[in-house]
Amino acid sequence: MRNLIGVLLWSALLGLCPMSATRAVTPGTVDPEAIDANVRAVIARYRLPGIAVGVIEDGKVVYARGYGETVHGSGDPVTGKTLFKIASNSKAMTAAVLARLVQQGKLRWDDPVAKHLPNFAMHDPWVTAHITVSDLLIHNSGLPQGAGDLMFWPEPNLFSRDDILQGLRHLKPAYGFRAGYAYDNLLYVVAGQVAAAAGGASYEDLVQRELFQPLGLNGCRVGAFALADAGSVAQPHTRTSDGITVYNRDSEQVPEIASAPAGGIRCTLEDMLAWAGNWLTPTPAQLQWLGEAQRAELWKARTPMPIAANRRQWENTHYYAYAYGFRVADADGEWTVSHTGTLGGMYSMMMLLPDRRSGFVFMINGDGGSARTVLGTVLLKLFTAPGRSLGVAGYADLLDKPLVKQTSATKTALPDLDRRRPVTAAALRDWLGIWRDPWFGEIRICARGKGVEWRSLKSPRMYGWVSRLDGRHVLHWEDRGVDIDPWLDFSERDGVRYLHMAKTDPAGDFSSDYEDLSFTWARACD
Repeated sequence: MRNLIGVLLWSALLGLCPMSATRAVTPGTVDPEAIDANVRAVIARYRLPGIAVGVIEDGKVVYARGYGETVHGSGDPVTGKTLFKIASNSKAMTAAVLARLVQQGKLRWDDPVAKHLPNFAMHDPWVTAHITVSDLLIHNSGLPQGAGDLMFWPEPNLFSRDDILQGLRHLKPAYGFRAGYAYDNLLYVVAGQVAAAAGGASYEDLVQRELFQPLGLNGCRVGAFALADAGSVAQPHTRTSDGITVYNRDSEQVPEIASAPAGGIRCTLEDMLAWAGNWLTPTPAQLQWLGEAQRAELWKARTPMPIAANRRQWENTHYYAYAYGFRVADADGEWTVSHTGTLGGMYSMMMLLPDRRSGFVFMINGDGGSARTVLGTVLLKLFTAPGRSLGVAGYADLLDKPLVKQTSATKTALPDLDRRRPVTAAALRDWLGIWRDPWFGEIRICARGKGVEWRSLKSPRMYGWVSRLDGRHVLHWEDRGVDIDPWLDFSERDGVRYLHMAKTDPAGDFSSDYEDLSFTWARACD
């Protein structure tokens, strides 16, 4: 009964969603000088290497500008034609490709996934039989947050989409099917494979055929390409004690990646403004490309999401939900449709205010999580509540302060990783060998030189050295593009040796899903 009441309450709330009746809005005039001042303040506050920003008001692009450099210190400027990784803003593009196929009658949103992918399987056979194409897009599958993301990142790696499909069946759910929200990426890869099966072409070819070509997104890239042919390309950066530095730089031949349907598309600012304009003020040709019915389907609120405290306080948000590749919410009493993207030194945001036929997009090529939050808020306020904006400094200062003061009982002290000490092969002799996890595959924990190296078979950038710290084993990654160092916990039960891993920072990026790994010892080192 409680679940039924919850469904009815949520349905009533969705009935109030502005999809059914638009709010009358009087367009104002967004001052380009105010946009420029805010962007410059964010760049200075967060030491961003580069950013591209575009703003649309009442259907017209009123601001489009690049700042900084594609590579810090290179002198190569960011422009409107600079290619950025848009990361999870790719999800809306994947959803749009599926909507095109639905419009063409090649699949239905309520089709079982197994109808199109007979080898698809989740951990629970009942879920395997009942999960639909719609479910793939709305983060309600029961998978843990970020489950299986180590098959995606760090990129590039050797996991294929077939590997991901096979690995899914080994990922245990964290909650009931359709019982709640937890962000996942793997099922967007499955969605891409469904599209390929229904559309009769690879995901990459479908995106070109069904999206880039008809919408004229000529600068966008998906799949493999030669860096020299792409023109201006922003590279990801991180901040270290030495300053701002490039990491995970593109090779001369950029490879195709398995994660493309979830977060592997790249676009320029010009393309992203065209993409946003297609949603805000579609032309007759664009409405023929995707009609009103499927556009409405893409923006229906599907899965309720938690509302962060700063969103409640800064934007007076009352509802927040995931749609098909988009997030829908109210902000200062207005309807918004948005998404963000995060991918190792690359951050993006697209924010649409459909009732105003307005919105903005921006892409950052540095450590920009807080910068994105602050810039997104101040640009939104230019439309919704300019008189109540706290400005860049105000929101940045608030973001630096914890919303809930931690006490000594709640504060979690992070380990001082500088105190770790390398282990020798002799000290770790009982645990040396080849270990195997059912979805991540094999790793080697073997002697190398004077130490013990941990190395992944299918994710070559994941390699590092085993140390001891505070009575536990800890793994330190050699490649700075691999995120958080993990604890290594060895055990033996009934003659079987086990290895489990956990983040040294429990609040770290959920894509470092070490906790979902369960290794067993397979054989001795080669």
